[in-house]
Amino acid sequence: MKIVFDPAPIAGGFRIPGYWVWCGSVVHGEDGRYHMFASRWPTSLPMHPGWLAASEIVRAVADQPAGPYRYEETVLGSRSPAYWDGCSVHNPHIVKIDGTYVLYYMGTTFPFPVPDEGQDLRPDDPLAIVARANKRIGIATAPSVTGPWTRRNAPVLLPRPDRFDSFFVSNPAPYVREDGTVQLIYKSRPYVGRSYGNMQLGLARATSAGGPYVRQPEPLFPPAVHIEDPFIWRTPRGYEMIAKDMDGSICGERYGGIHAWSSHGERWEITTTTGHPVYSRQVQWDDGQLRLMGNLERPFLLMEGGRPTWMFAATSDGSNGFHDCTETWNMAIPIRDIIFE
Repeated sequence: MKIVFDPAPIAGGFRIPGYWVWCGSVVHGEDGRYHMFASRWPTSLPMHPGWLAASEIVRAVADQPAGPYRYEETVLGSRSPAYWDGCSVHNPHIVKIDGTYVLYYMGTTFPFPVPDEGQDLRPDDPLAIVARANKRIGIATAPSVTGPWTRRNAPVLLPRPDRFDSFFVSNPAPYVREDGTVQLIYKSRPYVGRSYGNMQLGLARATSAGGPYVRQPEPLFPPAVHIEDPFIWRTPRGYEMIAKDMDGSICGERYGGIHAWSSHGERWEITTTTGHPVYSRQVQWDDGQLRLMGNLERPFLLMEGGRPTWMFAATSDGSNGFHDCTETWNMAIPIRDIIFE
């Protein structure tokens, strides 16, 4: 499979001065506007692992899918560290089920103060270590895209001891069937010795968004398949998935896109081969420039008229992922066609 894009609007997407922006998920609201649910955290913290310390989920609006999106409100922020999602919320994915908006997200908590501006925060800091291990998946619901949002005091998905998802669960990618049942793909990692292994994708199902969720016992792919950021949708031939190739061993481009297919959503087959990424970090912009982006992550496809029309992705101005970026934002790329080979 390959996604054919038109040039991305340089003035589109969603940015907020003074904040790192990530995880764009868009829905066409009952008011006729397009609403993006995104993560943000202050640039006074490092991009990584600052999101573990102080990410919040915001809603931004635009009159058209391209944007530019304007910040409207903070939907979920920090609350008491006693809650499972008390300190940081991330990975929003918005869906609408029988007239109710359901916001899937990752939450975490920790017993440490968030560093002040100028203080360092590294991936090996105790705060980052504890926050990473406490990542859980939950939902918030609302009767309108503008709220009010009801936040649950317990997650809908937890890690499982001695399984491939024993370390944490995050990056929810739900697909809602016509009967309201939910198929949820999520990311995890197993404990391996005193460390953790490659990212793995799991599958859980529930009769409703609130659960309970019943999981497949094994991951969707072998441990050597190192991918994250799944997005799934339904086509007449079955279920399609795009995801991020962490090291380029599948598609040939580090952080490029891969495709997988399943007839019923249970057993998945990767169709991407080396040299044929589904999407590339090489982005053609509508100002005529072709740029290699530092990131192109958390892909989200806006479905209109039964087909994907736009891809939203978190991107950066760096050359080495989030390690050297000075700005991140959610970009919008128009989809001309999807070719199934």
